[in-house]
Amino acid sequence: MTQPLILSRRMLLLGGAATALAACSSPGQADASEAQYANSPFRRVTDAQWRQRLPAASYNVLRHEGTERPFTSPLNDEHRAGTFVCRGCELPLFQSRTKFDSGTGWPSFYAPIDGALGTKQDFAIGIPRTEYHCARCLGHQGHVFDDGPRPTGKRYCNNGVSLSFRPA
Repeated sequence: MTQPLILSRRMLLLGGAATALAACSSPGQADASEAQYANSPFRRVTDAQWRQRLPAASYNVLRHEGTERPFTSPLNDEHRAGTFVCRGCELPLFQSRTKFDSGTGWPSFYAPIDGALGTKQDFAIGIPRTEYHCARCLGHQGHVFDDGPRPTGKRYCNNGVSLSFRPA
């Protein structure tokens, strides 16, 4: 009988901590990378229009911050020279030379193209994470972690359905 009570207290404390951290951040404030796209026509596309423009899986991830199943993206095995672009608006996000095999099942990169991504704090799983999105259309791409390779030490863990590949 005490187990559910402990779990409830733990969840209450974690939820309170997440709320406190969220209050300290400024989610309504755009970062500099997305400010340059503030007047982009992609910002005026309605949800219904996005639903028509995108395949169902891409729509769910890009517009509603879903997550594709790991090891399902053909982009995991993409090793040619080229550029990974946003599936929603085709903004170049990552150069292929920054892609690496993280073993996580999602395409991973150690550095984005300058100015291509915006970030925000995400508390969807109860702990703070840094979500990143396309700076032009605000489409959800994935999360960034501090366990990547040199030279940045970052791992941009991207949903493959949020990207398209353009060979060089």
